[in-house]
Amino acid sequence: MIQKRILMLAWEYPPHIVGGLARVVWAISRELVRNDCEVHVITADHPGTPEYEVDEAGVHVHRVKSQTDSSGQSWHIPNFALWDARLNFGMLQHAIRLHQEKPFDIVHAHDWLVADAAWVLKSFGLPLVSTIHATEYGRNNGIHNAESHYIDQVEWRLIYESAKVIVNSQHMLVELNEHFHVPTEKVTVIPNGIEPDKLLSTEEPAELRRQHRIGSGPVLLFVGRLVYEKGIQVLLSAMPRILERYPDTTLIIAGAGGYEQHLRDQARQAGIGQRVRFFGKANDADLRQLYAMANAVVVPSLYEPFGIVALEGMAAKVPVVVSDAGGLRDIVRHEHNGVTTYAGNSDSLAWGVLHCLSNPELSARLKEQARQTVLEQFTWEAIAARTLDVYEEVLAAPSTSNLLQLPTAAEETAA
Repeated sequence: MIQKRILMLAWEYPPHIVGGLARVVWAISRELVRNDCEVHVITADHPGTPEYEVDEAGVHVHRVKSQTDSSGQSWHIPNFALWDARLNFGMLQHAIRLHQEKPFDIVHAHDWLVADAAWVLKSFGLPLVSTIHATEYGRNNGIHNAESHYIDQVEWRLIYESAKVIVNSQHMLVELNEHFHVPTEKVTVIPNGIEPDKLLSTEEPAELRRQHRIGSGPVLLFVGRLVYEKGIQVLLSAMPRILERYPDTTLIIAGAGGYEQHLRDQARQAGIGQRVRFFGKANDADLRQLYAMANAVVVPSLYEPFGIVALEGMAAKVPVVVSDAGGLRDIVRHEHNGVTTYAGNSDSLAWGVLHCLSNPELSARLKEQARQTVLEQFTWEAIAARTLDVYEEVLAAPSTSNLLQLPTAAEETAA
């Protein structure tokens, strides 16, 4: 018997993967189906995908394909804000039709890019839950221009309109409380999760190194978007010191993003270009091989709401060296299941990497304890159960009135 009919709104969803949001929505949706829920995900278009499908897990996936002209070609949309506006109209087109056919019990919106559609759907009487995966304020260390201010205001509106807000770390709870003045009781911390065995490889590391033409020296692995806040530039700055001790070290950077050319230039100017490999975007098969070859996974983030790559490394039994940014502090305990360093400090990061490479017994212990941490705390089964608890709390409430208060006219004028 179906317990609940849930509508998920997410701008990215596999196979369209930009960051961690897509994987989170995908995993939670599948687990909710296993809990006898009917889950519909409305998301952006992606080439080669159907407008509607029921995937192998039973999740109903609807992709917005209304942004085409009379010849069937995608519209030329001059900027991202207009693209997002068109996306929200397309999402509403799907959602309203589906809700009229059979009402949903709750709508779950993921980040600001779907805020307008979620806001309108609330007017149909649908209780609204939102997950804030990151904030514009946090990503940019402040609000610095008109575009950032606009996104910041949309985030505030989504939070205000939500009956309950989910964040993935204590760091994010504090960020919402301090920046948006969200009452603590409106926010629930539910970490992201992982499929523990998904990235474990049965292939021999030595054979993989031969295939990838990597020698017997240490392999350091970075996985993620190539953007400033991921701190890859700090890792590159740490590499000369690491290479002094282990000159045959190879750093593999797996990911894509607008910061790539800057990073390539930095590596070349530092004279370490021969020791740095830009792998590009990596799929799950690639990642299994990369994790199997790695002696350490390095997560040098300057801003990190959660840090799912750290969990991947821990699940794959690779020592992790992380910064102390944001949600990474919720995952990694220094010298218990990983090594923690100071965010933005290349000397500290170099020390952390060398600490792992030069202490085999420590690395072996970290790998085992990290894997155990994942199995005990970060499975999707447990996380979906906690998400269902939030839905139950919202649906049981006498109303979905907001705990945030709109500012008065005088307060807006003063601001």
